[in-house]
Amino acid sequence: MQEIVIADLSLPSHASAIIYLLNEYAKDDMGGGAKLADFVKDNLVAELRKRPAAHVILAFVEGAPAGMAICFEGFSTFACRPLLNVHDLIVAQPYRGRGLSKLLLAKAEEIAIELGCCKLTLEVLEGNAVAQAAYQACGFAGYQLDPKMGKAMFWQKRLA
Repeated sequence: MQEIVIADLSLPSHASAIIYLLNEYAKDDMGGGAKLADFVKDNLVAELRKRPAAHVILAFVEGAPAGMAICFEGFSTFACRPLLNVHDLIVAQPYRGRGLSKLLLAKAEEIAIELGCCKLTLEVLEGNAVAQAAYQACGFAGYQLDPKMGKAMFWQKRLA
């Protein structure tokens, strides 16, 4: 049995599922290939609880944590409306190929619609063709304002 739920961050079972799944993602090549730092494991759920704009969706299969989407509300200045960004999306290795990512994204879309969001956003690595195919199947596409200017690029500057 598959179950998709909005995480209750006060439930120890949901908190442990979040840490387990994010650690599985971190250890995967697409997540950087290294386990989470102890600081992250010890503090992530408490920090998420402080952020009302954070939305965590969990997928369970036969009661076991199988997938997760961590989303954060943002704001589109051009649309003058909120948006929802899927910051992390993971399906644990034993559960891949069962359509869980599509179910997680559908639940994220439900949340975005309830919030009055103008769009749902996410980032994906160029080399992650499997994820790109799943996202395209759910209606996602590369972002560009004007084809002459090219697609948007996601950059970062580490501060700590």
